[in-house]
Amino acid sequence: MKSTLDKILQKDVFEKDEIIYLLKTEGEERKLLFHKSLEIKQEFIGNKVHLRGLIEYSNICSKNCLYCGIRKENSRVGRYTMNNKEVLDAAKFAIENGYGSIVIQSGENSSPSFVQNISGLIKEIKAIPDNKPGITLSLGEQSEETYREWFNCGAHRYLLRIETSNPELYSRIHPNDANHDFGKRLAALENLKKIGYQAGTGVMIGLPFQTFEDLADDILFMRNMDIDMCGMGPYLEHSETPLFRFSHLLFSRKERFDLTLKMIAILRILMKDINIASTNALQSIDKIGREKALKVGANIIMPNITPLCYRKQYFLYQDKPCVDEEVEECKACLDARIRFSGNEIAYGEWGDSKHFAKH
Repeated sequence: MKSTLDKILQKDVFEKDEIIYLLKTEGEERKLLFHKSLEIKQEFIGNKVHLRGLIEYSNICSKNCLYCGIRKENSRVGRYTMNNKEVLDAAKFAIENGYGSIVIQSGENSSPSFVQNISGLIKEIKAIPDNKPGITLSLGEQSEETYREWFNCGAHRYLLRIETSNPELYSRIHPNDANHDFGKRLAALENLKKIGYQAGTGVMIGLPFQTFEDLADDILFMRNMDIDMCGMGPYLEHSETPLFRFSHLLFSRKERFDLTLKMIAILRILMKDINIASTNALQSIDKIGREKALKVGANIIMPNITPLCYRKQYFLYQDKPCVDEEVEECKACLDARIRFSGNEIAYGEWGDSKHFAKH
């Protein structure tokens, strides 16, 4: 078995069956996989961790994704949209505390007023004197014209998670209507790349009905899409969603966590110089989950800088971490936690994708 693993890890390109083999590694084999992915990270990325201050701008959403706590038809959610001053104050906090970039995340909304307001916010953030932060957007599917408008205003990275690269599985975790179309999702990703964004995507790991073959295809999809950054994490169920009734089909949370680490490690080996986020969902399962992901290949952390009054309403999944923690508290322990993982924070740096720089 070790001989088989050694032969796989010596390759620069993995076949699907080899990825499945790596996803099923345990014990000493898993340690070898993680050792290899960390070795690749240190060679191509180094020990720097770049911060993206996460602003959860609005939980108003036009979609009804069957796994999501802020889906349109969840009437138990108190809906909100941050005002411009709150967003700018959060951006200024990020700048003053050395967070090189911010992420503006929201439920999917394509209304003219939403598009216009995001454009205005990007311009205002870019007009902040001195250290202007890098801006990543994660605002769902939009028209090519909207993507271009936001790019021209100053946003330069965009994360649009595909959630699964299997169209059949995609249809099982989304309503069967024109507003939840796999082809549209793919077209949106292509538009982002065409416009010139550093384009990112990602998947949920451990979904009901998902197989090891699906996860291997997800890895190959991201490689073939030639993405610049990735944000993927364990699927965490939410009791107020239709998909919750299939919870009995799930791997345990620990198994989902372990699979996520292996997905990060494999992707780092295959796509050596992309940005890979250590997502906050990992911390929902393991208190040092984000740090463990840094040790197997991730290099991005997204501390939540959303005002505390909104955190519990942006409730994508249950057991969301840091909903009661003030932004100052988060910053106080961040440096120590990242140093504990053998990394250092690259304060004040945008941390753009090295992979993108080669395009």
